[in-house]
This record gives sequence, C-alpha cells and structure tokens, in this order.
Amino acid sequence: MSNSVVSTQNLSLTFDTNDGPVHALKDINLTVEKGDFVSFIGPSGCGKTTFLRVIADLEKPTDGSISVNGMTPEQARQARAYGYVFQAASLLPWRTIEKNIAVPLEIMGLSKSDQNKRITDVLSLVDLGNFGKKYPWQLSGGMQQRASIARALAFNADLLLMDEPFGALDEIVRDHLNEQLLKLWGTTNKTICFVTHSIPEAVYLSTKIVVMSPRPGQIYDVIESTLPRERPLDIRESQQFLDIAARVREGLKAGHSYDD
Repeated sequence: MSNSVVSTQNLSLTFDTNDGPVHALKDINLTVEKGDFVSFIGPSGCGKTTFLRVIADLEKPTDGSISVNGMTPEQARQARAYGYVFQAASLLPWRTIEKNIAVPLEIMGLSKSDQNKRITDVLSLVDLGNFGKKYPWQLSGGMQQRASIARALAFNADLLLMDEPFGALDEIVRDHLNEQLLKLWGTTNKTICFVTHSIPEAVYLSTKIVVMSPRPGQIYDVIESTLPRERPLDIRESQQFLDIAARVREGLKAGHSYDD
C-alpha cells in the first residue's frame, strides 16, 4: 500500500472566463507522502491556492487525475479526510472560540461529550486552553489564527491544507506561530500542504518545497529539505538554510516570465 496522501498525474485546470480561457494549472505531477510538510511557493496567480482548492474538491481539474488518501477529492471531502485553514481566521464573531471549533463537529453529528473532548484536546494543542470561553474579538490576530487551526484539527483528519494562514500577521507573531506549527506537526504527525509567499517560512517549515511558475501554474522545482526535523528559529542563520533559500529564490527567478 502506497504512503502517498496526495498524488496527481498531469493535472491541469483551465477556467472559462468572458475574456477567454485562463490556464490556472498545467501538467502538475506531484506526490505528497504521509507525514510530509510540503510548502507551495510562487508568484501571485501561479495556482498555489487553486491547487489546494483542487485537493479540497473546491475546484475540479479539467485534465489529468488526482487522488487524496487513495480516493477522489470528492470522496475525501465526504469522508472528511482533511482540515482546511484559510488566509483569514474566518471565525464566527457571535460564537465563543469553543463554539467556533464545535461548528464542524456539530455538522458531523458528534455527541456533546465527544465534541467537548475534541475541543479541549485541540485548544490544548494550539496553546489556547484558557481561551475557549472568549469571543474572537477578544483575541489577537495570531490567537485567532491558532483558533482557526484548532477548528481544522478538530476533524482529526490526517491531512491539513493551509492557505497562507500567517500572511497577514507581523513578523514576530509569524515567527512564533511557525515555531508552534512545527511543534504541532511533530506532535500530531499530520501531513501538511502549506501555501506561502515567504521564502524563509517555506524553508523553515518544510520537508519539501514546491516552487511554482506563473501562467499557467506549473511546478518548476521540488526541493527536498536537508534540515533536521528539530528546527530552532536560529537555524535560519545556518549555511544549510541559506543554501536551500538560495535555491528557492533561483527557482522563483528562473520560473518567472517577466513578459506581460
């Protein structure tokens, strides 16, 4: 039995628009293995988020094939095989943090006691154990994003899809959340697909970095990280880190067409 969580063969996606077809993704061949932390990086409009949405069955490919946990994306969605963390925390302001995390659990029809146990577990995982009774507006942006991650973890799915979850946060908060996310990944053994615009973030977090080129979105390079799993923040000053970052930067430059 293969260990692949996401597998694509020649996957392409073209949107029909009033201005003609838009080729969002072209010939994507990629395997994400169980336990991988894969970052997708590339210029705006290169299809990073679109690819995440295809995995989540929010967009349908027009060509090629994709399997998620050995199923179609539609079957994986119905089996609740993944959690999704969006760019904005998108918490319901009239619900407490506990009640926000309960939303997917209520939809799943879990008993109250099962809901409460999961909520307690995931709040503790993201270090928000004392904040369950607070409302989103009472939390900082970083804490709201952690609550959003807790909600995605509440599914208890093996796969976590994260679309630039820390993009809107300042650098110090972002660094702290990157550290926490690595710890969380180490604790839970989830497989993570993570979209980012930040080269240091991609290199710091990932076991594998997928560099994408724009229009149509294609994979330019797949970089297997040689960094150890234990990664203090100051690893970012090491030569090993800088070498990987340089390869990502080169890939972004080489894959980028500056034509209009």
